[in-house]
Amino acid sequence: MPEEVLFKSESTQSRQEIADYLRAVADRLSAGEAVSLSAGDDSVTMEIPDRPTFEVKAERETDSSGGNPEKSLELEIEWDENGSSGSSGGSLSIE
Repeated sequence: MPEEVLFKSESTQSRQEIADYLRAVADRLSAGEAVSLSAGDDSVTMEIPDRPTFEVKAERETDSSGGNPEKSLELEIEWDENGSSGSSGGSLSIE
């Protein structure tokens, strides 16, 4: 399925700034409110359903020359626009 990017933002931030941002998203999720994102002239508001799929991925990537590896932690919330739910995996814990 082709991907359409509705919004994208990338910037270097402190761990505290990232935690504050994630906390704001978590507060909106807990309250059942839409999540609005904006950066410059770009913005999008997402209505997240009650039971979306939550994907967590930790990766290590190296370039083709085998240079400096880059690690990433990806947190993704996804759902079908028609409201159907995705599959469920094992339970997730963060320690």
